[in-house]
Amino acid sequence: MRKTTLAISLLLILGLVASGCGNKDASSSDNITVKIGLLKNVTHAPAFIALQNGYFQEKFGENAKIDVMAFDNGSDFSTAIATGEIDMGFVGPGPAINQFLKSKNFRIISGSNNGGAVLVARTDAGINAVKDLVGKTIAIPTKGSTNEISLRLLLEQEGIKVTTDSSGAEIITRAPADTLVAMRQKEIDAALVPEPWGTQMVQEGTAQILVDWDKIPPNNGDYPLTLMAANDKFIKDHRDLAKAAIEANLEAIRFIQDDPTKSYELVSNELKELTGKGMDTDLIKSALDHLKLTHEVDADAINLMAKVSFDAGYIKDVKEEELDLSPMLDLSLLEEVTQNK
Repeated sequence: MRKTTLAISLLLILGLVASGCGNKDASSSDNITVKIGLLKNVTHAPAFIALQNGYFQEKFGENAKIDVMAFDNGSDFSTAIATGEIDMGFVGPGPAINQFLKSKNFRIISGSNNGGAVLVARTDAGINAVKDLVGKTIAIPTKGSTNEISLRLLLEQEGIKVTTDSSGAEIITRAPADTLVAMRQKEIDAALVPEPWGTQMVQEGTAQILVDWDKIPPNNGDYPLTLMAANDKFIKDHRDLAKAAIEANLEAIRFIQDDPTKSYELVSNELKELTGKGMDTDLIKSALDHLKLTHEVDADAINLMAKVSFDAGYIKDVKEEELDLSPMLDLSLLEEVTQNK
């Protein structure tokens, strides 16, 4: 039962009567709706698999209900988890960092995957290396995103400034689907996007890979792209369910690794539920081939990303030396799960 619109089961009603509608443990999964947020990106594949295979439902218990909310970008997700609109879910470190420094009321509890983004350039734009991006327009999905952080690091490595004139590179925002159109219409010269959008542009002949996923900074593609987060109230009141969500994430990662072919079909099915349209399995394969599934969280990479966000002006009212993100990470739940505590 994943949607709040589903009727309450007779079993649940009888259970409420029998218990007198009270005396339940605060962490019980009975009579609770867990609100899970995610993005409509293939890079959120473990979340898709956990939903399609029923791992969340299995771990939460049959009397828990699951309400899934899909977001177009990580900024909207981060606002939702900070305001309690959702309990937990999957997001990139860029928007999570920016929101945490404002609200400080949610935590990163596990990793999900690393990498998975590519830098593509329009085939007729005369761009053959990052240094050729001077005077060009580059699209990213949203301001402050993990993709923008990677792009700024790439430009910095080549000594290219971010500007709005021809002396440097201009960064604009376009939703990934709109980036396809913008590339065809020559509105943009390049884009740093999560897969499979880059591969799709390459396949249709409008773009070429400029920097592949395993060369994208930081750490040559081995940086957090999708993380699990939960708000503080959910962790405090339902720590067992937060741990159950981590278990579902780990099981989904194992499933993708063990049966990638079946995973392509399931990811497409979940995309259809979220957006009304599935995706070609070859594109899904490309996306999953271009990321590293992992529950681990690289704190050093997150700190580097925070510095880039700070330098870009997204982090305000905080001094650089005060950028302490250790409180944002609560990996104690992950440790308990992996050690079977």
